[in-house]
This record gives sequence, structure tokens and C-alpha cells, in this order.
Amino acid sequence: MGVDVRMSQARRLSLVLAINIAMVFGLLAVGLVAHSLAVIAAGADYLGDALGTGLSLAALEFSRRGPGHPRARPFAALFNSSFLLAVTVAVAAEAVYRLSSGAPEVRGLPVVIVSLLAAAAMILCAAILGDVAGDLNMQSVMLDTIADAAAAIGVAASGAIILVTGGHYWLDPLVALVIALVVAYHALRLVRRALGELRGAPAGA
Repeated sequence: MGVDVRMSQARRLSLVLAINIAMVFGLLAVGLVAHSLAVIAAGADYLGDALGTGLSLAALEFSRRGPGHPRARPFAALFNSSFLLAVTVAVAAEAVYRLSSGAPEVRGLPVVIVSLLAAAAMILCAAILGDVAGDLNMQSVMLDTIADAAAAIGVAASGAIILVTGGHYWLDPLVALVIALVVAYHALRLVRRALGELRGAPAGA
């Protein structure tokens, strides 16, 4: 029975991973076309979740094979979190620049549409994950999914204000900065956790 549950988790995580990857490309494309840094920041956030979901899948695979490679997962986590941290620092720097020098015109309609689609995609992911009670690995993916849905709604709200008013473009880099700071915080926590696991892993592994 344990194997069946684990395989079910793998299938669910694979679906969530596929949706996240699709949304990363969609958000980055729309963000560039609409000149929306908030949408690009959301894309970076979804990239982080895709990396995290991939690590969760790896954890399931390692649990099936046994403890043969104790350093593999923390090394992957360290690489992924460091890469994500670099991306979010770049987004935050651009957001600060736009806030200080004047934000460019942002096309509100595509921002609203893609953000609502992203929120719907994350709600779908939450439904796919289902009941995660008692499983910390799945619970972490669920929390990230819910947080992404909330962030997407925030970006959609800023895009709607821009669309209706024909201005207030500063809202876009402000939302981008908030998202970047939240993602950077979680990336730093993952870096610390990965370093801790590497220090605790057997030296010859």
C-alpha cells in the first residue's frame, strides 16, 4: 500500500511541476510584452516552486531507492536556491530602479488576464495535491501553491488598477519588489537548510 501512495504522490507532483513550468514560460513572455516587472517576478516565483516541486519528486525517488546518496538532494537544493536568489535579487534591483526613476508604461489588460490564469492554475494545482495532512513534503508544496495563487491575485489587482486608471504604473514595480523579497526570504531559508544538511551528511557520500 505504501508504494501505491508514494506513486500517487509522484504523479500529483509531476502534474503540479508541469503546470508550474508552463506558467513560468507564460508569465515571462507576457511580462516582457506588457513591460510588467510584477508578472516577471511572479514568473520567478513559479520557477522557485517548480524547483521545489522537483526536489520533492527527487525526495520521493530517493526514498524508494534507499539512502544511497545523502548529499545529492542538499546539493541540488543549494544550487536551485542560489540560482533563484540571484534571479530575485536582479528583479528587486530593477524594481527599486523603476520606483526611483519612474516606471515605464505597463499594459494592464495582459497583466490581468495572465495573472488570473496563473491564480486559476494554482487553484487547480491545490486540487491536484488534494489532502496533504500528515505529509510535510506535500504540505510544503501546497503552501507554496496557495501563496502563488495569492500573489497572482495581487498582481491581477495592480494590473486592473493600471488598466482602469491608465496610470499608477509605480504599482507594478512595487508589487514586483514585494514578491521578490518574499521569494528571496524563502530562498535564503532553503540555502541555510541545504548547507546544514551538507554539513550533517557523511563525508564519503
